[in-house]
Amino acid sequence: MITRLEVESAIKQLPESEVRNLAKWLQKYLDEMWDQQIEADLASGKLDRLIAQAEKDIAANNVRNMDEILCDD
Repeated sequence: MITRLEVESAIKQLPESEVRNLAKWLQKYLDEMWDQQIEADLASGKLDRLIAQAEKDIAANNVRNMDEILCDD
């Protein structure tokens, strides 16, 4: 099995364009892993409590506009 240090060493030998392509691929890979984890958590019921609370907050109008949150100073 290849170690992380070996991978790092190989990456350092790549031209910048290849490193950038690798970084894009790695981000896509991580995003796909995240999506799979969220789907698994949703299917297993791990998110049920959070979803129920969000629905309760929405029904009670206990929410804020995202722009309002992001623009708070």
